[in-house]
Amino acid sequence: MLGEAGQKATFFCVGENVERHPGIFDRIRQEGHSWGNHTMRHESGWTAGQYAYLKSFLECEAITDSGLFRPPYGRMTRAQARAISARNTIVMWDLLSGDFDQRRSAKECLDATWRHMKPGSITVLHDSEKAAPRTMGLLEGLLGNLHEKGWVSAGLQMPKAD
Repeated sequence: MLGEAGQKATFFCVGENVERHPGIFDRIRQEGHSWGNHTMRHESGWTAGQYAYLKSFLECEAITDSGLFRPPYGRMTRAQARAISARNTIVMWDLLSGDFDQRRSAKECLDATWRHMKPGSITVLHDSEKAAPRTMGLLEGLLGNLHEKGWVSAGLQMPKAD
């Protein structure tokens, strides 16, 4: 859908999923999208210990080699953020689509997301089986709205290697 609409995205990948589905990760890169680290097993920084969280981050970074990191659930401790920001750019968002909420419809997610979206927004959508019934309709509607407004989603710039 992104390719057909001429749009790009940034995919924050869970390392276990990259290992399970390497073809999807290859496709993300081949189609010109950017990608980032989302930990190896989608741990919350608030509940995982410091060592376990940083180990998960490093394991995923070894697979994704991206330089970008988004903490699962948007949660990590200050110590975790300091350690990770020494290596990677931490990316947060300003707009959560709500596609993960099984009580909502794709239209409800689209209406709420579009109402708050503005140029430069970093909007979170999910690619899980749980979110798919909402994400697909949400994405289709967002891409149509972007086209109508003449907006372009570019994905994030990948950090340059030293």
